[in-house]
Order: sequence, then structure tokens, then C-alpha cells
Amino acid sequence: MTGKELLEILENRILVFDGATGTNLQLQDLTAADFGGEAFLGCNEYLNLTKPDATEKVHRGFLEVGVDIIETNSFGATSVVLGEYGLADKSYEINKRAAEIARKVADEFSTPERRRYAAGSMGPTTKLPSLGHIEFDAMRDSYKEQVKGLVDGGVDILVLETCQDLLQVKAALAAMQEFFEERKMEVAVIVSITIETMGTMLMGTEISAALTTIEPYDIVTVFGINCATGPKEMEENVRYLCENSPKPVFVMPNAGIPENVGGQACYRLTPDELEFWMKRYVTEFGVSIIGGCCGTTPDHISRLVRIAAETKPKKREFSYTPSVSSIYSSVALHLDPPPVIVGERCNANGSKKFKELLLAEDYDAMVQLAKEQMKEGAHILDLCVAYVGRDEIRDIKEVMKRFNTQVALPLMIDSTEYPVIEEALKRYAGKAIVNSINLEDGEERLRRVLPLCKKYGAAVIALTIDETGMAKTREKKFEVAKRIHDLAIDKYRLREEDLIFDTLTFTLGSGDEEFRKAGIETIEAIKMIKQAFPKSYTLLGVSNASFGLNIHTRNVLNSVFLHYAIESGLDLAIVNAQKIMPLYKIDEHGRELCKELIFDERKFETAGN
Repeated sequence: MTGKELLEILENRILVFDGATGTNLQLQDLTAADFGGEAFLGCNEYLNLTKPDATEKVHRGFLEVGVDIIETNSFGATSVVLGEYGLADKSYEINKRAAEIARKVADEFSTPERRRYAAGSMGPTTKLPSLGHIEFDAMRDSYKEQVKGLVDGGVDILVLETCQDLLQVKAALAAMQEFFEERKMEVAVIVSITIETMGTMLMGTEISAALTTIEPYDIVTVFGINCATGPKEMEENVRYLCENSPKPVFVMPNAGIPENVGGQACYRLTPDELEFWMKRYVTEFGVSIIGGCCGTTPDHISRLVRIAAETKPKKREFSYTPSVSSIYSSVALHLDPPPVIVGERCNANGSKKFKELLLAEDYDAMVQLAKEQMKEGAHILDLCVAYVGRDEIRDIKEVMKRFNTQVALPLMIDSTEYPVIEEALKRYAGKAIVNSINLEDGEERLRRVLPLCKKYGAAVIALTIDETGMAKTREKKFEVAKRIHDLAIDKYRLREEDLIFDTLTFTLGSGDEEFRKAGIETIEAIKMIKQAFPKSYTLLGVSNASFGLNIHTRNVLNSVFLHYAIESGLDLAIVNAQKIMPLYKIDEHGRELCKELIFDERKFETAGN
């Protein structure tokens, strides 16, 4: 089943998943012998090989009460998890067999009027890449092997569920993307995160940051939440998704919050209580797919089948604001009032202090400098560790593994080196911005960078530079922007809302005749781009305008220039927020002088006779 096919089904009816695989296997009182020996006791996935009829029994129990979709018994079947039982080399075999079992039983219950589906269950593994438990590539490769087994076994859907770390999600999605590209095929994908009782994912991720990070991936058909709590505790997060997610919403709660009774997890939520909450989520909130997680039995799920039979899908009205995110929170790419402030002090080429900290490899102080910018009003941080004579890849690895979990603001990855950009994106759990692309060498930089942005769900800054150099007039700036826009969307499949155009700021105080109109040309280009590409965003490195002037004059000119750029539609500004002054704090004469400089309103006087 493709994503498009799944969306077409959801237009007409609510789909119902099954309940808890583990809970219902435990109800069979299986012995160590059923698992293939004491060493494998508790490895439910190995039952696909040692006692497949146990897995079949679970599937039949849920299909008999009328579910649409059963999940394969493969939640922990990556080599990462199976390796803990000495079964890493059996990952493909176990996943393929799990899919074959589910496919067989689903087909037995299918009719010409109503097909039953097999969904490949992919769990979070036991490793958190954001905490350094596993490298991105190793996790991606493990997931890719699982995907191969599940697809070869015949699943209709892939379900990445119970996700606890957004970097783990990105590794799994990278695995799926690579597999789909190699096979020249597509399978519908559902991603489901877990919100703990404290209101965030295990890593501290808010629901908004999770949506921001996952939303750009067009291979993800449906997004939702499962596990950890019962339906009642999910209410606010379900509401948020239904009000904001462009993708259909999936909800699969536990049978309540588990209680420890004699060393065993005990779930108290009754079928009636589950039905009450899930009916509300479907009829009032607009949830499209429902099911049960830990503790749910066929009795629970039969109530969900009844809800689906009695309910037509609700047409949701949602409002999604394009944003970027850290592992913790998200920031919109346009704020009211603007601009979004991009802190510039974590750049080894522009900040003397950051450069010194990098040379000293004082990573704790670098993190502290990043946090200081947040206190100063920055919303996003520009990060550049490029410095002559140093290993930029090594530096970005060391810095990113700290900034990913210790810095709450989203990051702008600033590098000219493609391997550096990819290493940074592999270590970043949120949705980053890549700085930058241009046409200086023709299409080469777009060809190298935009696939990385697509693969890792990043936005990108596009500079108005082409083969002839930096565009100086408004017409040329717009011409280059349009060329990049069309290539990015038509050829590289990026979305307009993930493009941020930098119309370039030149120094205004040099006295060079060539740059006398640089300010107004930049500002007018912003207007043209915003009018032509309303879903895209604009950005300027504001402090370039005042380069070469004394500190006080720089602060005044930057502040006035920023004011007029915002009036013309500027969304983001790379600037030291602490140095920007409100216009009312600048004396009238100073404001007027800056305005004349920006708009080239030169006054000429002739000497009297």
C-alpha cells in the first residue's frame, strides 16, 4: 500500500489497529521451551521462528473482533535489540517471518469488500543516539535490515512506534528512504512518538518540536502518539496534533498507566473507559487511526471497532506554521512581530571569542556561549566551526553531540563542506537550517546540499549568487532567487516553505560608488521575493551593512537597516540581538542619516558665488 492509497482510505473511514502483542502473548503462559530455551525467554520476536502459532493466535484474536490492521510481532526485531540475545544475525529472517505470518492471517480474514492489512512494527530499539548510545549510521543500517525483512515478507504499512528520541526517528526514516530508492518502490509509513507522564518525550521533546521535525518527511503518511499512558493523559497532545498536523493523526494508548503489582505491569483501564476517550478523539478531534498499546486485549479493541463502524471521518481544520526545532522545542520561521533573531556568536569566522574557545577545545564554554545568546533574545543559533588548519569534521562531531542535547535553540548549520553538513545533520535531532546554497558554481552546490536537506528534513538558506558573482540589483537578486526556487522545487523536491532567501547585504559605509544603492536594492529584492514566493522566507546578515564603521555607528545603522528590511517583509535576521536598538532610542538626526544612507538619498549643495 502506498501513502497515497492509505490517505484515500482515510478519506472514507476510520481505521482500527489491533492491541498489545506482548500482553496477549503473555496470556498464553508460554514456557522457556516455547522461546527456544532459557537464553531467549522474553524475546517475543524469536517466537516467529520457534512457535509461530503463538503469534498467529494473537493476530486471529484481534481480527476476529473486526480490526482492519494487525501489527507484526517485530517490535524489537532490529539487530540492535536482538544482539542482546545473541540473535543479531537473524534480524532479516525474524522480520520476514513475522511479516509472512501477519500477511497469511490478514489474507484469511480479508474479503473482496474489506481487505485486512499487515503493518510492520518497528520499535525504538534500546539505544538513544542523542545520548551517544549508538552512532546514526549503525542505527540506520539496523533499521534498514528490518525494513527489508518486513517488506519482503509482505507488509502493507511500516509503523515506527513508541519513539523516544527524534534522532532515532530520523535514522529509521533515512533507512526507509534509502530502501525505497534502491527498490524504486514505496510503502505507507506511520510514525508514532511516545509522550511520557511528564508531558514530553523521554529526551524532553515537546509535541510541537516532534511535529516540526517529522512533518517535512513526505514519506511519512500518518503521525501520532502511542504507549506510556492511557487515553485520558494524552488529551492535550492529541488536541495539539489534531489542530496543527497536516498529516492524519494516529492514537494508540495503553490500557491506562501501568501499576507495578508483584513485579508485573498491571493495566486497569476498562474497555468502557477506552471507548469513551477514543470516541471523543475520533468524533470531536478528528483522529483518523485508532488502536491499543500495552495492556489492551480483544475486549478493548472490539469497542474501537464499534466506534469506527458508527463514525464517519471528521474533516479537520488545522493550522500548521512552518518552523524549525531543537530536540526540545520549535520556533516558527516567521514571528509577529518579526524578525526571528539568528544569533551570530557561535561562528568561528565571525566571533573572536568562539574561535578562541574552539582552538582551546573548551566545549563547555562553547555551550555556555550558545546559552548566553538565548538569554540575549536569539531564537536560532548560527553554528560554524570552520577554521583554517583544523579538522572541521572532527570539530563538528564534537560540538554537535553537545549542542544537540545541551542547547535548547534550533541550529543553523553553517559550512561550505558537504561532508561537514551531513555529519552535523546526522547528529541533530531537530529540524535544522543549512546555511547555505548558491549558484556560484552552477548547479553543483544545489546538487550536493539539497538531497541532504531532503534526507534529514532540513530547511535551507539560498544566497542570491550565480556564476557571474553576487547579485547587486533587485532584478538580478530576484532572477537568481527564482532560478534557485524552481530548481529546488521542481528538480530536488523541496518545498517552498523550506526555502529561506538571503538577498545579500553589502557594506554601506565604504564610500564606494558601486554600493551606494546596495541598501535599497536589497530591501526591494525582499519585496519581490515575498510577493512571488509567499510560502518562502527571507533572511539577512544585517551586520554586514555596517562593516568598517565604529562600534556605536554600526549598532545604530544595523538597527535602522533592520527596521526598514522588516517593513519590506524580512523574516529572519542574523544579528547580535543585544546590539539592536529600538528606533525610539536612536536620536532623530541619527535615524535620518542612516535612512539617507540606506536609501541613497544624497543631498548635494553648491557653493555660493
